[in-house]
Formats: sequence, C-alpha cells, structure tokens
Amino acid sequence: MDERLQVYEEKMQKAYHFLESDFASIRAGRANPHVLDKIKVDYYGTPTPIQQVGNVSVPEPRMIQIAPWEKSLIKDIEKAIMASDVGITPSNDGSVIRLVFPELTEERRKDLVKEVKKKGEDGKVAIRNIRRDGNDAFKKLAKEEVSEDEIKQLEEKLQKLTDKFIKEIDSLVDSKSKEIMTV
Repeated sequence: MDERLQVYEEKMQKAYHFLESDFASIRAGRANPHVLDKIKVDYYGTPTPIQQVGNVSVPEPRMIQIAPWEKSLIKDIEKAIMASDVGITPSNDGSVIRLVFPELTEERRKDLVKEVKKKGEDGKVAIRNIRRDGNDAFKKLAKEEVSEDEIKQLEEKLQKLTDKFIKEIDSLVDSKSKEIMTV
C-alpha cells in the first residue's frame, strides 16, 4: 500500500477502535466489567483505574464484584463509582463492593440504541473527515509533479478505505444494538 494512504488508514483504524472501546463501556443489561474502564480511584494521590487497585469479577450475569487489594480503598472506590455516570449505587460488606445491574426497561434499551447510533454517526463523521483531509493533501501533491491520474488513484483508494470503515462501523452499531435489545 502507498505510504501516503497508510497514514489515513491508521487514523481511520484509530477512530474505529475508539468507537469500539466506547461501545464496550455501554451496558446492555448484563454486567460488563468494561463499564468501569473510565473510572479512576484516588490511589495515594494518583488517579488509578479500578482494575489496578482490586480484582474485578462477574460472579452473576447482572453483578460486578470488586475486591480491593487494600481494604482502606473501599470508600474511595465507592466514591469514584458514585461520581461516575455508571448510574448504579455500589454496596459493600466491608471487604468487597458489589454493583447490581437492574434489568433494563424497554424505554431505556431504546435510549441506549439511540445513543449507540449517534456515536456510530459520530464515528462515520470522523472517518469522512479523515478522507477529506486525505483528499486535500492529495490535491496539494499536484503542485509537486504528481500526475492527475496518480492523484485520482489515491483518491479512489482512499474512498475504498472510507467505504470499508463505514461498513465496519455500521456492523458494529448493528451488533451493539442487537445486544442491547436482547432481553
């Protein structure tokens, strides 16, 4: 592949992976430890991901259990979860914290699907912006003794890349929407 195209493919790949990780943090009625990915706990003055201060497990389909390695962290972890947008109140028994996920209502599921579709659209816009940047860069190549045919070929290849990533985003949105709507 042309190294001039590779830069844009890598950017599109990053945009796709960002969307993928964003979708992983959207809960779909089942307990998914990834909902905790963005939550940081104050650990000796350093914001630290929950997964690095305790053992995160899913003992039941709708429960996440966090066993901190230091019991003194229980209050800090609870505080961090309460301050986040997870929307679940943690409970603890002095040694472990439990997050019980309620069954999602039909209305909440539909709202989540709308949110997924919006994030998917945002992902597609990011891909199209990368394409636009690429096409602009290719047009500037005309001043550097690059033939119009070569520029056309680069633009066509970039369009194929764009189409490929947009299809991948569509299938990602579809699968996440199905996962959310499955009771």
